[in-house]
Amino acid sequence: MKSVRYYNEHAQELNEFYSGISSITVHSPWKRHLPQRAGLACDIGAGTGRDANWLAEQGWDVIAVEPSDAMRDIAITNSHPNVTWLNDALPKLDTLRNLGHRFDLILLSAVWMHVTPSQRERAFRILTELLGPGGVLVISLRHSTDEVENQQRTFHPVSVNELELYAQQRAVSVAECYKHADLSRKHVTWETVVLRMPDDGTGSLPLLRHVIVNDNKSSSYKLGLLRALTRIAECAPGIVQTRDEDSIDIPFGIVGLYWLKQYKPLVLTHEIQQHPNLKLGMGFAKADFYALRDVSGYDLRIGARFQGELASVVTGAIRDACVNIAAMPARYITYPGQNRPLFDCETKTVRKGPGPIVLDVSYLQQFGTFRVPRQLWQTLGQYACWLEPAILREWSGLTQRWGVGEYARPDPGVFDWEEGRRDTSLVARRIHAMHDNGEHLNCVWSDRRLRNVHIDHCFPWSRWFNNDLWNLLPTNAQVNISKGDKLPSGQLMHEARKRIEHWWQSAYVESDLAERFMLEAEVSLPKLTSKYYSIGHIYDAVLHQRARLKADQQLVEWSFR
Repeated sequence: MKSVRYYNEHAQELNEFYSGISSITVHSPWKRHLPQRAGLACDIGAGTGRDANWLAEQGWDVIAVEPSDAMRDIAITNSHPNVTWLNDALPKLDTLRNLGHRFDLILLSAVWMHVTPSQRERAFRILTELLGPGGVLVISLRHSTDEVENQQRTFHPVSVNELELYAQQRAVSVAECYKHADLSRKHVTWETVVLRMPDDGTGSLPLLRHVIVNDNKSSSYKLGLLRALTRIAECAPGIVQTRDEDSIDIPFGIVGLYWLKQYKPLVLTHEIQQHPNLKLGMGFAKADFYALRDVSGYDLRIGARFQGELASVVTGAIRDACVNIAAMPARYITYPGQNRPLFDCETKTVRKGPGPIVLDVSYLQQFGTFRVPRQLWQTLGQYACWLEPAILREWSGLTQRWGVGEYARPDPGVFDWEEGRRDTSLVARRIHAMHDNGEHLNCVWSDRRLRNVHIDHCFPWSRWFNNDLWNLLPTNAQVNISKGDKLPSGQLMHEARKRIEHWWQSAYVESDLAERFMLEAEVSLPKLTSKYYSIGHIYDAVLHQRARLKADQQLVEWSFR
């Protein structure tokens, strides 16, 4: 891209120019439109980070997007801990969109003139899709009479009228528009447009509410599919294989896997009726499903290995689940008042065999593809902590109505995911092995030598059920008690980065846990690239997940002092 080459070649002089003008001077006209409470912001075309750092200093978590390597390299060396950098660019913003964020503020300062006119409508639509309810989009428009400079730096003509038209098409309101002169150049003038997303707070929630509450149900299968997808969207965002403008694709196998994980305890342990007619049986519950009686939900985790007869049983059970999902709930969950299915799926024939098999992405892809509307997928992940209780209330009521005689409403605990228990035993064994080998460990948060070792869930277990290896860190007992259920602050993550990466390297990557560590990170963390197995990239993905958890659940931050 011509404009990126220019910024790579002139990064240092541009940095000196930008740094000579304070953000508050540039942005003071529209500052009053900032949301009262700092949240998650995105600075697109962030340059060397002046504005991103300014927002971070005011309490914002900031994703700074910059396609110029040279500009980004300068920025990272002086970056605020609450700023996370990303290599991406308009109009597509594919990498940013893959992270699943919704922003309270998006800033495009001196960027829009780089977007060619033919790409702007699409770019504007993507920007509005990235805004959360009530979110603010700020775009500054550069007008210049220097045609040589315009050509050299690939500037295109811009206008407020154009933005107003796009805003009308996307039902976004124009809050205000400011005209102002450049602070040092007579041939340059500016207009800044502040736009706001309606604060309806719904996303795809009305559609989901219709399926959960209003839709006719002859079994629990519709609720079971929504619950499985909600769990996957929340806990395994990296499983998404492809995205387009309207939908995302995930391996059908992971839908079948989570289907088994939720129905196995309900049917095999608690024997809870799942539809009104017991004589009909359950389409997915064939011999292989019943053969899983002694296999725990935790054993059916991403990265688990099976061989021999058990490998054949697991494959058969997932295959039967996928076939049943495609024939029943995926077919009959439709848009309100239409016969058009909400989900699109394609099953593939998978032969059973003695294995060995690994429950990784490539294995799960063998069962076919499951397609979810893009906005719905976003809502499933963002509102999972509210959707799951709503699904379970409806599910519990259904089973009560279908019961015989004085059948009581089931104990809510029967619906618990079997892996939904805090488990640090594997990491505890690894720490003991390292200690026996003469290796000394320090607390990742305090950097103190460890004696009374606690194993901390970096992202608190009570807020996000995740026992992945990357999320389990060695800590001092008192420090861990002090942290409690809080989220590590951006500053603390910045200070602890080398210690966290050293722990991952020595405890996992250099052991027989390496494959599991990588597989878990690939599935449960936001996907930045199609393949990213370096420690540094995994750490960057952890930062993006931290920002997502903080924004979606409003978690309290903790800084060790």
